[in-house]
Amino acid sequence: MRIASETVGPFQENAYLVADDAARRAVLIDPGDEPARLLDMIARAGAELDAIWLTHAHLDHVGAINAVRRVHPVPVYLHPLDRPLYDRAAEVAAMYGLPFDQPDPPDRELADGDTLSVGALRFRVMHVPGHAPGHVLFHGHGVALGGDLLFRGSVGRTDLPFSDGNAMEASLARVSTLPEETQVYPGHGPPTTIGAELAENPFLNGTAMPVRR
Repeated sequence: MRIASETVGPFQENAYLVADDAARRAVLIDPGDEPARLLDMIARAGAELDAIWLTHAHLDHVGAINAVRRVHPVPVYLHPLDRPLYDRAAEVAAMYGLPFDQPDPPDRELADGDTLSVGALRFRVMHVPGHAPGHVLFHGHGVALGGDLLFRGSVGRTDLPFSDGNAMEASLARVSTLPEETQVYPGHGPPTTIGAELAENPFLNGTAMPVRR
Protein backbone atom coordinates (compact mmCIF):
# COMPACT_ATOMS: atom_id res chain seq x y z
CA MET A 1 0.00 0.00 0.00
CA ARG A 2 1.13 3.50 -0.83
CA ILE A 3 -0.45 6.72 0.44
CA ALA A 4 0.38 9.96 -1.33
CA SER A 5 -1.05 13.34 -0.47
CA GLU A 6 -1.36 16.91 -1.67
CA THR A 7 -2.39 19.83 0.53
CA VAL A 8 -4.64 22.02 -1.58
CA GLY A 9 -6.73 25.15 -1.67
CA PRO A 10 -7.25 28.10 0.66
CA PHE A 11 -8.33 25.80 3.48
CA GLN A 12 -5.13 23.70 3.17
CA GLU A 13 -7.06 20.44 2.87
CA ASN A 14 -5.27 17.11 2.54
CA ALA A 15 -6.31 15.04 -0.47
CA TYR A 16 -5.03 11.46 -0.44
CA LEU A 17 -4.29 8.86 -3.10
CA VAL A 18 -4.31 5.31 -1.76
CA ALA A 19 -2.75 2.80 -4.16
CA ASP A 20 -2.15 -0.91 -4.33
CA ASP A 21 1.16 -0.84 -6.16
CA ALA A 22 1.07 -4.54 -7.03
CA ALA A 23 -2.36 -4.28 -8.65
CA ARG A 24 -1.70 -0.76 -9.97
CA ARG A 25 -5.11 0.41 -8.73
CA ALA A 26 -5.87 3.52 -6.68
CA VAL A 27 -8.62 5.61 -5.08
CA LEU A 28 -8.67 9.35 -4.46
CA ILE A 29 -9.98 10.56 -1.11
CA ASP A 30 -11.39 14.08 -0.64
CA PRO A 31 -10.25 15.91 -3.79
CA GLY A 32 -10.84 19.40 -2.45
CA ASP A 33 -9.15 21.83 -4.84
CA GLU A 34 -6.29 22.37 -7.30
CA PRO A 35 -7.22 19.52 -9.64
CA ALA A 36 -4.10 19.87 -11.76
CA ARG A 37 -1.97 18.93 -8.76
CA LEU A 38 -4.24 16.00 -7.96
CA LEU A 39 -4.17 14.75 -11.54
CA ASP A 40 -0.39 14.96 -11.47
CA MET A 41 -0.36 12.93 -8.23
CA ILE A 42 -2.47 10.25 -9.91
CA ALA A 43 -0.21 10.21 -12.97
CA ARG A 44 2.93 9.89 -10.85
CA ALA A 45 1.45 6.88 -9.07
CA GLY A 46 1.20 4.97 -12.34
CA ALA A 47 -2.06 3.39 -11.17
CA GLU A 48 -5.56 3.23 -12.60
CA LEU A 49 -8.02 5.31 -10.59
CA ASP A 50 -11.02 3.25 -9.50
CA ALA A 51 -13.11 5.68 -7.43
CA ILE A 52 -13.35 8.85 -5.39
CA TRP A 53 -14.19 8.28 -1.72
CA LEU A 54 -15.43 11.19 0.37
CA THR A 55 -15.13 11.41 4.14
CA HIS A 56 -17.69 14.22 4.06
CA ALA A 57 -19.01 16.91 1.76
CA HIS A 58 -17.75 20.27 3.01
CA LEU A 59 -16.70 22.46 0.09
CA ASP A 60 -12.97 22.13 0.83
CA HIS A 61 -13.19 18.36 0.35
CA VAL A 62 -15.21 18.20 -2.89
CA GLY A 63 -14.18 21.13 -5.08
CA ALA A 64 -11.96 19.22 -7.53
CA ILE A 65 -14.31 16.29 -8.16
CA ASN A 66 -15.63 17.35 -11.56
CA ALA A 67 -12.23 18.31 -12.93
CA VAL A 68 -10.73 14.98 -11.86
CA ARG A 69 -13.67 13.07 -13.32
CA ARG A 70 -13.25 14.76 -16.70
CA VAL A 71 -9.98 12.86 -16.97
CA HIS A 72 -10.88 9.82 -14.84
CA PRO A 73 -14.67 9.14 -15.09
CA VAL A 74 -14.90 7.17 -11.84
CA PRO A 75 -17.75 6.80 -9.32
CA VAL A 76 -18.02 9.05 -6.29
CA TYR A 77 -18.87 7.50 -2.90
CA LEU A 78 -20.60 9.56 -0.19
CA HIS A 79 -22.69 8.87 2.90
CA PRO A 80 -26.29 9.93 2.12
CA LEU A 81 -26.61 12.08 5.25
CA ASP A 82 -24.09 14.47 3.71
CA ARG A 83 -26.08 15.09 0.52
CA PRO A 84 -27.48 18.42 1.84
CA LEU A 85 -23.91 19.69 2.30
CA TYR A 86 -22.79 18.27 -1.04
CA ASP A 87 -25.71 19.76 -2.97
CA ARG A 88 -25.16 23.28 -1.65
CA ALA A 89 -21.35 23.36 -1.74
CA ALA A 90 -21.28 25.96 -4.51
CA GLU A 91 -23.68 28.15 -2.54
CA VAL A 92 -21.41 28.00 0.50
CA ALA A 93 -18.33 28.71 -1.63
CA ALA A 94 -20.04 31.82 -2.99
CA MET A 95 -20.50 33.04 0.59
CA TYR A 96 -16.69 32.91 0.93
CA GLY A 97 -16.24 34.57 -2.46
CA LEU A 98 -14.51 31.47 -3.83
CA PRO A 99 -14.78 30.12 -7.38
CA PHE A 100 -16.24 26.63 -7.29
CA ASP A 101 -17.19 23.85 -9.69
CA GLN A 102 -20.31 22.23 -8.20
CA PRO A 103 -19.76 18.46 -8.45
CA ASP A 104 -22.22 16.21 -10.19
CA PRO A 105 -24.33 14.00 -7.88
CA PRO A 106 -22.50 11.14 -6.16
CA ASP A 107 -22.90 7.67 -7.60
CA ARG A 108 -22.83 5.34 -4.58
CA GLU A 109 -23.86 5.54 -0.95
CA LEU A 110 -21.58 4.68 1.94
CA ALA A 111 -22.85 3.02 5.12
CA ASP A 112 -21.31 2.10 8.44
CA GLY A 113 -19.68 -1.32 8.21
CA ASP A 114 -19.21 -1.30 4.45
CA THR A 115 -16.01 -2.82 3.10
CA LEU A 116 -14.39 -0.97 0.20
CA SER A 117 -11.66 -2.39 -2.00
CA VAL A 118 -8.80 -1.03 -4.04
CA GLY A 119 -6.80 -3.82 -5.59
CA ALA A 120 -6.13 -6.30 -2.79
CA LEU A 121 -6.57 -3.63 -0.09
CA ARG A 122 -9.68 -3.61 2.07
CA PHE A 123 -11.01 -0.69 4.13
CA ARG A 124 -13.90 -0.63 6.57
CA VAL A 125 -16.24 2.35 6.58
CA MET A 126 -16.95 3.84 10.01
CA HIS A 127 -19.76 6.37 10.28
CA VAL A 128 -18.40 9.05 12.63
CA PRO A 129 -20.83 11.99 12.57
CA GLY A 130 -20.35 15.24 14.44
CA HIS A 131 -18.35 17.52 12.21
CA ALA A 132 -20.82 16.60 9.48
CA PRO A 133 -23.85 14.29 9.65
CA GLY A 134 -22.56 11.83 7.07
CA HIS A 135 -18.91 11.96 8.05
CA VAL A 136 -17.08 8.65 7.64
CA LEU A 137 -13.61 7.27 8.26
CA PHE A 138 -11.84 4.62 6.17
CA HIS A 139 -9.91 2.12 8.30
CA GLY A 140 -7.67 -0.73 7.25
CA HIS A 141 -4.08 -1.98 7.03
CA GLY A 142 -3.10 -0.02 10.13
CA VAL A 143 -4.27 3.35 8.86
CA ALA A 144 -7.33 5.56 9.31
CA LEU A 145 -8.16 8.14 6.67
CA GLY A 146 -10.26 10.27 8.94
CA GLY A 147 -11.22 13.52 7.25
CA ASP A 148 -12.06 16.21 9.79
CA LEU A 149 -12.87 13.96 12.74
CA LEU A 150 -9.47 13.99 14.44
CA PHE A 151 -6.40 16.18 14.00
CA ARG A 152 -3.05 16.26 15.74
CA GLY A 153 -3.92 17.89 19.04
CA SER A 154 -7.45 18.84 18.05
CA VAL A 155 -10.73 17.72 16.47
CA GLY A 156 -13.14 18.92 13.80
CA ARG A 157 -15.38 21.91 14.39
CA THR A 158 -18.91 21.42 15.66
CA ASP A 159 -20.15 25.00 15.24
CA LEU A 160 -20.99 24.64 11.54
CA PRO A 161 -24.42 24.05 9.98
CA PHE A 162 -25.46 20.40 10.41
CA SER A 163 -22.67 19.78 12.97
CA ASP A 164 -23.51 18.03 16.23
CA GLY A 165 -21.30 18.16 19.32
CA ASN A 166 -22.98 15.20 21.03
CA ALA A 167 -22.46 13.06 17.94
CA MET A 168 -18.84 14.21 17.75
CA GLU A 169 -18.18 13.05 21.32
CA ALA A 170 -19.62 9.61 20.50
CA SER A 171 -17.53 9.41 17.33
CA LEU A 172 -14.34 10.38 19.17
CA ALA A 173 -15.05 7.68 21.74
CA ARG A 174 -15.46 5.20 18.93
CA VAL A 175 -12.28 6.12 17.09
CA SER A 176 -10.41 5.93 20.40
CA THR A 177 -10.99 2.17 20.38
CA LEU A 178 -8.85 1.67 17.29
CA PRO A 179 -5.39 0.18 17.94
CA GLU A 180 -3.03 2.79 19.34
CA GLU A 181 -0.53 2.20 16.54
CA THR A 182 -3.11 3.17 13.91
CA GLN A 183 -1.73 5.91 11.67
CA VAL A 184 -4.26 8.72 11.27
CA TYR A 185 -4.27 10.72 8.05
CA PRO A 186 -6.44 13.78 8.74
CA GLY A 187 -8.19 16.22 6.45
CA HIS A 188 -5.95 19.05 7.65
CA GLY A 189 -2.53 19.11 9.24
CA PRO A 190 0.10 16.41 9.73
CA PRO A 191 -0.46 12.69 10.31
CA THR A 192 -0.61 11.32 13.82
CA THR A 193 -1.48 8.08 15.64
CA ILE A 194 -4.35 7.06 17.87
CA GLY A 195 -1.86 6.43 20.68
CA ALA A 196 -0.34 9.90 20.41
CA GLU A 197 -3.77 11.53 20.48
CA LEU A 198 -4.91 9.47 23.46
CA ALA A 199 -1.82 10.71 25.28
CA GLU A 200 -1.76 14.33 24.15
CA ASN A 201 -5.07 15.41 22.60
CA PRO A 202 -7.26 17.03 25.28
CA PHE A 203 -10.41 16.12 23.35
CA LEU A 204 -9.55 12.42 23.59
CA ASN A 205 -7.99 12.18 27.03
CA GLY A 206 -10.70 14.02 28.90
CA THR A 207 -8.81 17.19 29.81
CA ALA A 208 -10.71 19.51 27.44
CA MET A 209 -14.17 20.96 27.81
CA PRO A 210 -16.78 18.79 26.05
CA VAL A 211 -17.41 19.57 22.39
CA ARG A 212 -21.18 19.47 22.96
CA ARG A 213 -23.08 22.57 21.88
